[in-house]
Amino acid sequence: MGREIRGLHEAAYLLASFAFLSLILALIRDKLLAYTFGAGHALDVYFAAFRIPDLIFATVGSLVSASILLPYFIERFETSKEDGRSFSSGIFTVFFSIMIVTSVVAFFSAPWLVPKLLPGFAHDVALPELIISMRIMLLSPFLLGLSNLFSSLTQMNHRFLVYAASPVVYNAGIIGGVLIGYPLFGITGLAWGVAGGALLHMGIQIPFLLSEKLMPVFTLRIAWADIEKIVFSALPRTFTLSANQLASFVLISLASLMSVGSISVFNFAYNLQSVSLSLIGASYSSAVFPTLSRMLFKGHIDEFKEKMIASAQHIIFWSMPITILFVVLRAQIVRTVLGAGRFNWADTRLTAAMLAIFAVSTIGQSLIVLFVRSFYAEGKTAKPLVINAISAVFIIATGYLLDKAFFAFPIFRYFVESLMKVDGQVGTSVLVLAIAFSMGVVLNTIMHWWTYEKVYKGFTKPVATTLFQTFSASVIMGYVAFRSLRLFAIVFPLTKVWGVFLQGLCAGIFGLVAFVFMLMLLKNRELVQVWSTLHKKIWKVAVPPAEVEHI
Repeated sequence: MGREIRGLHEAAYLLASFAFLSLILALIRDKLLAYTFGAGHALDVYFAAFRIPDLIFATVGSLVSASILLPYFIERFETSKEDGRSFSSGIFTVFFSIMIVTSVVAFFSAPWLVPKLLPGFAHDVALPELIISMRIMLLSPFLLGLSNLFSSLTQMNHRFLVYAASPVVYNAGIIGGVLIGYPLFGITGLAWGVAGGALLHMGIQIPFLLSEKLMPVFTLRIAWADIEKIVFSALPRTFTLSANQLASFVLISLASLMSVGSISVFNFAYNLQSVSLSLIGASYSSAVFPTLSRMLFKGHIDEFKEKMIASAQHIIFWSMPITILFVVLRAQIVRTVLGAGRFNWADTRLTAAMLAIFAVSTIGQSLIVLFVRSFYAEGKTAKPLVINAISAVFIIATGYLLDKAFFAFPIFRYFVESLMKVDGQVGTSVLVLAIAFSMGVVLNTIMHWWTYEKVYKGFTKPVATTLFQTFSASVIMGYVAFRSLRLFAIVFPLTKVWGVFLQGLCAGIFGLVAFVFMLMLLKNRELVQVWSTLHKKIWKVAVPPAEVEHI
């Protein structure tokens, strides 16, 4: 767990590997939830209980985000380890105090907040259980916020393994809540599993911090001038995250007024589409952030732009085929991952349609994370804030208007249902929420890209080349995979989950072979770079020593 990783691609692949392991556990978690509840009322209550704690985490917990604290920590620890420890302890004390106050206020105001913010549950018989579950989950933003603070110290020392393992144990805790907590305590048992996972997320980083004497402690010696500087630096990022969370919150609020199971379908589809973001966008952005900060600190602008171009190219290279495969194989993916127990074929069809709509925006989501990290490395926190705020307002307004249009104009409803092949399905109105989300992400991506190109001219051309090549190869891949589905539908029994899985797997493999073949014909540079990195032992790649980074 204490291994030091310094190379960009090596660190990104390491983070992606652990992100993949975390996603496997996340898929097992969702499988257990779908098997036990289906897309029904009980699961709607569970997912709804997340919303207020999530909003608190985005607003307060993000104040101690690694992307904000990391440069400050590096600067302080490079100056003096004692100064660095005192600095981190001051931040720990202030954050701990703020979270306690926020959690207490949310705890006691829950009976009033929940019916107002989730109107679909205002007169629901499960409202008391929803309030109790939400109160338990208030432990999560508190513990995950501390984990964010600790991760800044682990990443500062290039201990990506500790940082990457945290989401793995988090999902393990939630699975424990499904298997143990629910049979004992019902829905509130699931909430205790979430809180336990957050405790593990934080706790796994403590042994390294203790061994290196980096563990923050309570202190009365707080440098308030430094705290004020960090808060004002973090506020734009906090508002940026809050804008995204607020948009999601409003979409869930709208879903609470729709058919039973709408919240569950929304969350299942959203979690599945997040595979690309977690594996690729988040991994590359986390790995490249220290390098970008260091290059800007030293004034190496050309190298900074080259790293950004390389990161964007590899994000597109990996994300594009995943997007196309998710659209083509959506039913096979959903049925394999979630289809069992109470999760019936009607739930599968609706979730698959949601997944396809969400998948359209997955490349944009990954690129947005990269652009935002780049702006943060430059200290330009206002630009992402404005762009994300515009995007959030657009998502909220579009979601509301499309929801109204879905019922006011039958032709629009028929078009959406026919396009997504869910004619006659109950609860199809939830699809407009995914449409609004994807439209907002596309707008967000365009605005970020355009802003970045204005500052760093020449960024678009090499990235556009990769986009064209991977899109062309992915379209052919999608066609091959689609045609292969019909072939393997004859070979495997589609009445069995394992038959659906093998149908999708074999069709996906045929498509990927076509994808690689087309990239070879196009002499795609990213394909060569990926092979070069994977062909050698990434643990032994020679890389330059880390230097101080600063925003």
